[in-house]
Amino acid sequence: MSEAATGAKVGGGQPWLRLMPGLFVLLWSTGFIGAKYGLPYVEPLTFLLLRLGLVAVLLALVALATRAPWPRDWRTAGRIALAGLLVHGVYLSGIFIAIAHGLPAGVTALVVGIQPLLTAALSGPLLGERVTGRQWAGLLLGLVGVGLVVREKLAVDAAHLGPLGFALVALVGITLGTLYQKRHGGGMDLRSGTAIQYAATALALAVVAPLTETMQVQWTGEFVFALLWLCFILSVGAIFLLFALIRRGAAAKVASLFYLTPPVTALIAWAMFGERLGVVAVAGMAVAVCGVALVNRK
Repeated sequence: MSEAATGAKVGGGQPWLRLMPGLFVLLWSTGFIGAKYGLPYVEPLTFLLLRLGLVAVLLALVALATRAPWPRDWRTAGRIALAGLLVHGVYLSGIFIAIAHGLPAGVTALVVGIQPLLTAALSGPLLGERVTGRQWAGLLLGLVGVGLVVREKLAVDAAHLGPLGFALVALVGITLGTLYQKRHGGGMDLRSGTAIQYAATALALAVVAPLTETMQVQWTGEFVFALLWLCFILSVGAIFLLFALIRRGAAAKVASLFYLTPPVTALIAWAMFGERLGVVAVAGMAVAVCGVALVNRK
């Protein structure tokens, strides 16, 4: 199967292209389910090692079975692996460690919410992309919306400074990973390329996790559910959509979609777990949607 055929399957026709951003936001927003159900039973890096190792094996088998093209040289493979280490390793490790050490979800969401602005600021000098005044206004509006959504969960004290640092590391990882993927990973096959990225990240975690954690796992039903959810819904479904969107759109536009994940996450938490959803949070959702609409308006 050729890469062109893969791109056609990922993008599909025009109706599918229109659905891709919304589906990505929905899937990405369910990531909190994995953290909520999984982290009480396993340490963060061990959790990620199991998750990414399992997906790497799965995607490698899929790539071999479907005869997906692999990188032709080690330099290309190295670039693909580096993008994966940033997007999967640095970002996910930072988020999981921050949450596992008590950083409130709202603070984590706000820190990572800076990503679209940081991506827009760097996309000009690194990718040569132009961000218009309207788009800058939309990015700022989106950040305000995220702040309103998570406003009631922004309690931070001195004990949170360490976890806050990991959240900042995650912010840098997802920003640089998005830009690097846009610049160097646009031509990779999603099956073989993502398998390489997960394998490289799993190898890195296999070195770090035993040095910093006990590697103990409580194999409860909740943990198995969380692991499978994160493997198939996030690490396959959402990541495939993210890379397909990066391939097709400007980095700042794709990054702006991350503004919608805290509002959608809040809605899911309200519907599934009865978490409070105040008037200010609902207003923040509307503001965030308006900001993303400004960034992506043609």
